[in-house]
Amino acid sequence: MQPKCCSGKQGVRELTETADFLRIIAEPNRLKIVCLLREGAKCVCDIWQHLDLAQNLTSHHLKVLKDFGIVSSKQQGSKVIYAINRKVLRKFSNLLNLYLN
Repeated sequence: MQPKCCSGKQGVRELTETADFLRIIAEPNRLKIVCLLREGAKCVCDIWQHLDLAQNLTSHHLKVLKDFGIVSSKQQGSKVIYAINRKVLRKFSNLLNLYLN
């Protein structure tokens, strides 16, 4: 008998989503961005200088994280401010616990 986390339509969907999450977050620069945003919301101008990347590449990684829902953004004057979407991170933390516990 297969474990619950690997069977049924919901289990397969959650498995696929979790694998996608891990692929996205496994990129070192994206993981660094998430780490930096743990301290609070920031604009790309505050993030890229902590990475060994140009600002446009930092923006690309932020877009990937945003498209997946890991970070959210809001316009503040001429800047876009990025923040961690803690609800999404909790969801994937809980899903990972299904496979590891």
